Amino acid sequence: MALNEVHISSLVVHVSPEHLAETKAEIEKYDNAEIYGDSPEGKIIVVLETENQGFVTDTIDAINNLPNVLGTALVYHQIETDLDELDSDTGSNNSQLEGEV
Repeated sequence: MALNEVHISSLVVHVSPEHLAETKAEIEKYDNAEIYGDSPEGKIIVVLETENQGFVTDTIDAINNLPNVLGTALVYHQIETDLDELDSDTGSNNSQLEGEV
C-alpha cells in the first residue's frame, strides 16, 4: 500500500445552462477540484486531485448532489504512486552529479 498516492480524475458535470455560473462557483469551493472549461450547453470539465479513491467518489457524489446538476460522468482516472521516492532519488542523483563536477 503506497502512502504517497495521488489520484487524478476528470469528469464532465452537466448542469442546467441557466445555472452554469452558480454551479461553477460551488464546484470551485472544493479544495481538490479545478474547472478546466465549460460550454454554454451546461457542461463543465472538472479535474480532481485527491489522496485516495474514497476522496474521488466522495467529491463526485457531493458535486452530483449540488442543486441544478443533472449528472456527473467520470471520464478519466489515473493513480500516481511513490511520488516522494521519485523526488528524493532525483535529488540525490543531482547532488552526486554536482559533487563530481
